Amino acid sequence: MTALKNVSRQSLTVVDNRTGKTYELPIQHNSVLATDIKKIKAQPQGDHHRPEDETEQGLRVYDPAYMNTAVVQSKITYINGQEGILRYRGYPIEQLVNRSNFLETAYLLIYGQLPTSSQYGNWQNEIMHHTYIHSDIEGMFKSFRYDSHPMSMLTSSFATMGAFAPEANPSLQGQKLYTNAATGDLGALNVLDKQILRIIGKAPTLAAASYRMRQGRPFNRPAQGLSYTGNFLHLLDNLSGHEYRPHPVLEKALDALFIIHADHEVNCSTATVLQVGSSLVDPYSVVAAGCAALYGPSHGGASESAIRMLMEIGSPENVPAFMEKVEKRERVLVGFGHRVYKNVDPRSTAIRQLADEVFKVTGRNQLLDTALELAKYARESEFMRSRNLYPNVDFYSGLIYQAMGFPLDFYPVLFAVPRCVGWLAHWRQQMLNPSGVKIWRPRQLYLGEGQRDYVDMEGRQEKPGSGVFDAPSKVSHGGDSKRNTLATYKDESGDMFKPRL
Repeated sequence: MTALKNVSRQSLTVVDNRTGKTYELPIQHNSVLATDIKKIKAQPQGDHHRPEDETEQGLRVYDPAYMNTAVVQSKITYINGQEGILRYRGYPIEQLVNRSNFLETAYLLIYGQLPTSSQYGNWQNEIMHHTYIHSDIEGMFKSFRYDSHPMSMLTSSFATMGAFAPEANPSLQGQKLYTNAATGDLGALNVLDKQILRIIGKAPTLAAASYRMRQGRPFNRPAQGLSYTGNFLHLLDNLSGHEYRPHPVLEKALDALFIIHADHEVNCSTATVLQVGSSLVDPYSVVAAGCAALYGPSHGGASESAIRMLMEIGSPENVPAFMEKVEKRERVLVGFGHRVYKNVDPRSTAIRQLADEVFKVTGRNQLLDTALELAKYARESEFMRSRNLYPNVDFYSGLIYQAMGFPLDFYPVLFAVPRCVGWLAHWRQQMLNPSGVKIWRPRQLYLGEGQRDYVDMEGRQEKPGSGVFDAPSKVSHGGDSKRNTLATYKDESGDMFKPRL
């Protein structure tokens, strides 16, 4: 590649070697529009051409897993993975963790500025008075099995909330219910912001209900006068008595963790929220979709996986043997490295001091020595440093959650409650786009069969060289299913069903 000298235009010059044509694509904010790439067209040619390549319709950008695709213009969160920088609306995450609180940070993320004293008072009051849930939603929780995963219950409960707010459903009230707010419609803006208050206020109540269901305990009622995280701990833990107050160090630590987890740019769950939100569905369905994405072990389940890994390693002296297996690709290392950060995860730096403060109250986490030995190995190992594998936020947050006594399967829920704020900030920004909301519809590269003619069943043959992926895998049956396959009976059409022996 040769750089052209004396070129100062903010553009990219592309030569299509198929046609010899030259294209000049504008560069804005160090990016080019994918639709400008589409202007590069060619006639079908060569042995490798397939009609499905659609060369006459323009060049496509192939980017598996969105490795380098910007899908939105945003003013919310900035990440520089090379430098290890994370800022909310311009404020470094370290400053917010040390000086702010979760509800103030939530206001910042959603509305763009730190609130004044009166703005914060009104915001806090509204949030804390939207903490109650409908008693029928409590009934819905009681319909789950006793061993249901709390994240499954939380996801379902957010979707259920939408059924209790028909006035907030664009499918019932008109598809422009929220997008009209971008035109200055104050009624639409009021409906939009009211749902934000409801979701942020009720998220801890729903999360606590999933926890109490697993414990077989009755649900607590939200408490007025406590902080956001103080009320959450009350909802989780209060058994009887009056004037319940959580330990201030644990309350502060959870509040700081909520700040750290509130947003992280267009990650998997936020991209899911924006994808679903682009259909103009109600925000409860949007948040439920975000929860479903966060549920995955590669996303919100990572801190749980990190603790399970530390438990498996057992003690510091076992770290070298475990890492030997990691380097041989025999085991997966969890809690180190990040898709974006190629330096130290700034959230892990902010969280490290919190861990020490919590351990002073709860006692030293028995896994801490193993974790510190693993972190030391990462600093000294050429294998780790060459791959930018540093401890991430999941590594330390999992240790804190375990020290505070939360069960492993509750970790994704503790992630989801604060992340509702980030999801809603991005959703609100999407709805207030003056250009309107276009439904997200990614393209694909079709590599399947070309056109072929239908063959009647008697003329079909099994595909030569078929493998295990080319037909349904065999399903084993047991219990009543096995007994039923051995029974004889007539089905609804009157045909006799005979055993498959």
